[in-house]
Amino acid sequence: MASRFQAATLATAPCYPNAIAWSDENLIAVGSGHLVIILNPALPFGPRGLITIPDCEPYPIGVVKREELLSDCLLSTSLNRDRRPSVRSISWSPIGMAPNSGCLLAVCTTEGHVKIYRPPFCDFGAEWIEVVDISDRLYDYLAIINFGEPHISSAEFPEEKTPEHEPIDDLPNSVPRKERKRRRVNTSSVINGRSSKDSDVGSCLSIEMARIVDFTSNKMKDSNTHPTVAASKSKGNSITKISSNCCLPLITADQYASRSAMLHSLAVAWSPVLRLSSKKYPVPQNGSSNWFSILAVGGRSGKVSLWRICVPKCYSVEDCKVPTTAVLIGLFQAHNSWITSISLAVLSSDSSNPQVLLVTGSSDGSVRIWDGYIQELLKSAEAHCVPFSLLKEVVTVNTVPISVLSLILPVQSPRLMLLAVGKGSGSFDLWKCDISCNKFDKVGSYNAHDQVVTGLAWAFDGCCLYSCSQDNFVRSWIFHGNSLSEVSIPTNTPGLQSCTDLPDAFVSCLGMAVSPGNLVGAMVRNFDLDALDHMYQARAQRSAIEFFWIGGQQLDVLSNTFPKYGHEACPDFSEKELSIWESNILWSLQQYEDLHKPLVVWDLIGALLAFKRSIPQYVECTLLKWLSSLYLGSLSSLYLGSHVGLSMKTVLSHVSKSVSKISSRQLHLINIILRRVILAELKADQINSKLQNLEGIYGSEEEQLTVWMELLLNTEKELRERLVGFSFSAFISLGAYATSTCSQTVYWCPDGIAQMEQWVAHNHEHVRDQLKVLASEVAGSDRRSHPSKYVEEEQCTYCTASVPFDSPEVAVCRGLESSDGDNQKHKLVRCSVSMQVCPATPLWFCKCCQRWTSKLAPESLFIMPRYPDDFKSLIESSVQEETPKPFCPLCGILLQRLQPEFLLSPSPV
Repeated sequence: MASRFQAATLATAPCYPNAIAWSDENLIAVGSGHLVIILNPALPFGPRGLITIPDCEPYPIGVVKREELLSDCLLSTSLNRDRRPSVRSISWSPIGMAPNSGCLLAVCTTEGHVKIYRPPFCDFGAEWIEVVDISDRLYDYLAIINFGEPHISSAEFPEEKTPEHEPIDDLPNSVPRKERKRRRVNTSSVINGRSSKDSDVGSCLSIEMARIVDFTSNKMKDSNTHPTVAASKSKGNSITKISSNCCLPLITADQYASRSAMLHSLAVAWSPVLRLSSKKYPVPQNGSSNWFSILAVGGRSGKVSLWRICVPKCYSVEDCKVPTTAVLIGLFQAHNSWITSISLAVLSSDSSNPQVLLVTGSSDGSVRIWDGYIQELLKSAEAHCVPFSLLKEVVTVNTVPISVLSLILPVQSPRLMLLAVGKGSGSFDLWKCDISCNKFDKVGSYNAHDQVVTGLAWAFDGCCLYSCSQDNFVRSWIFHGNSLSEVSIPTNTPGLQSCTDLPDAFVSCLGMAVSPGNLVGAMVRNFDLDALDHMYQARAQRSAIEFFWIGGQQLDVLSNTFPKYGHEACPDFSEKELSIWESNILWSLQQYEDLHKPLVVWDLIGALLAFKRSIPQYVECTLLKWLSSLYLGSLSSLYLGSHVGLSMKTVLSHVSKSVSKISSRQLHLINIILRRVILAELKADQINSKLQNLEGIYGSEEEQLTVWMELLLNTEKELRERLVGFSFSAFISLGAYATSTCSQTVYWCPDGIAQMEQWVAHNHEHVRDQLKVLASEVAGSDRRSHPSKYVEEEQCTYCTASVPFDSPEVAVCRGLESSDGDNQKHKLVRCSVSMQVCPATPLWFCKCCQRWTSKLAPESLFIMPRYPDDFKSLIESSVQEETPKPFCPLCGILLQRLQPEFLLSPSPV
């Protein structure tokens, strides 16, 4: 079993597989009983977010005769005695789907309801906010099509006399007599506000005939094929309030079971963000965008519903005013039994219309792979026009149900798919699929556990697979060539926090997740309550999340040779262990070269800090090797010895001279590591102030620290020059059509041009000639066409005094003289993008450099492969469609609204 380095206890216990999920912005969600508990792995004992699962009334789908309540198709539901719904399935959206550019969370409950929640970034609370009720929208669609059944006139109940459905005193014997009085109801119901077409759907009585349904709903808009009007929840009313024109459809038990199965969801999964070029595929007229994600929902009926949820057109940290809309784009029969697990992936391809893969697993033991194309998913406007087609049934129907699925498309092999299928018998299958030639090979079947497999998680780009089970074991597997081999999870790992007070009395493991950087694993395990102290522990500790390092995992089981270091190994770690850690850390650094992968490096920074405490020379050697690769070439050449003999000062000097040839993503990563690892002992404001006056640290600080500070100064200056050059070119290019383009808030427009001019003037001797030429063109342009973008005279936010430009970081107003002769001045913060004084409104905040931002930077800044030879040519092709991105221009991490210490917020670093 893995050795944990930190853990967090939970007051409730999960009940279903895949109970834990790790988001792209570094938050962990656990479906634990009637709660979804959300925490920050960087602060496991800190504040948490909550989603409380509410009781949901049944949907009005019809009335069943009392004598049919215990028929075979309704028997399991009639005997169900769950008093409180719990969480069955959870799934994080990709980053950028929430109004603040964070992640949304889809939650499926044991009652079959699916809802989407956003973080309370502007609500100052712990409870997450519901934004979409998927089940309500699914019901609205099914009601319109009469649940796919032929239209048959319903039997109407008499207005006064209802002999077959009068208030029931003699419920089945299985219902406790204690509950009968509370459940004494009349079966009449009413529908208000529906058309005659919709009224045929009728009303719903709970399976136990226990409530009166008073259903109200807004009329469906004829022009909207995908209704997004939420159905009102049922409420109990007295019999005297029932309308005289009540019309109820009498349906059979089979119909009731079929309709209930259609509405009862079991599994949810998000796709990555799907992107289509707006030049080749115009933005739809329905208000959506070409960037979207697909939410797949599987249910008891074996059907899968597909929901298109678009990326917000603009992001904000103020009050959330932009609604999240979900459009039903497909509903198809995937299996003939319950769908228990779903997974989606996108093939990494240069194609203009990439392929989307959907994998579904069922309780009948079958697993099917479906494929679709992004263009069809964007254009799909009818639920009956299924945008997916069956590609292969890799596992046929058998007696062993599917419990979990784990799908990965390795970056090194973009057309290859690795699929792990967990089963209720405790075994799992591994499939290797070549999508380019539709070749599906079964690698093997592995009897890994004694009980149901509850979690499968890939790591290190498909080289490593982790499995966990209800038998309380977690196992590690290495995939090499065409074989899978079990290996031990490394136990000799660096520690961050001790958790010796956690009782070691676990009984089951209900899920496994891997961090964004693939260096940390997390599992949720239930306590054996009989082994705990019933007075204290058992009341507050039902389960726990355990974190363990996987960065020391050897990925090549056949290798026995490792590169040598230039220093002696630490007594706590062998040279082999340090070599494995170095290899995995360098791999983790390299994976962030993928521009679509968010810069969430908490686990990477944590590992480097842990080693820095005990082996600082090892951390320095590893980082110098990575920095050397930025100007010498790939890391493979470094293992051949080309880095040997290069001193730290030499490497850092070469990197500083080569910053113009380094991509913006790599510059951002350098800044993060310098601030959070090398200069971790200094506070962010200390670093920022020293960067403004680097001469002040000579002689007073160590020479080694000075060299690292010079590198940080050069990388941040390089990023500022790229931002200023892009802004100047955009300002000049937008002269002819600035009014029409900049009036649309979804597009980026340059701000703070006057302040950027002053910054160039202050650094005239250090900036490049291209930037000086652009500054002179801006000075000679017609600034009257940009009155809102060119504001030279700034005023203090707290008084009317003028504010001079002395630094891009902070400003001090000139102050106003009071009657008593005092001249009070205010220290103000400048925007890290526009260099303007920030207004007194909610701002974006960077958790790495702790700078503030009021205007967002353009997307092009974050994807530049190097310093452009000509900014104007770069601008001409993209300026009219440039979108702002809520990333720090100097660190590249996701910006957020600064929360009080007692509220949850993600920590990318």
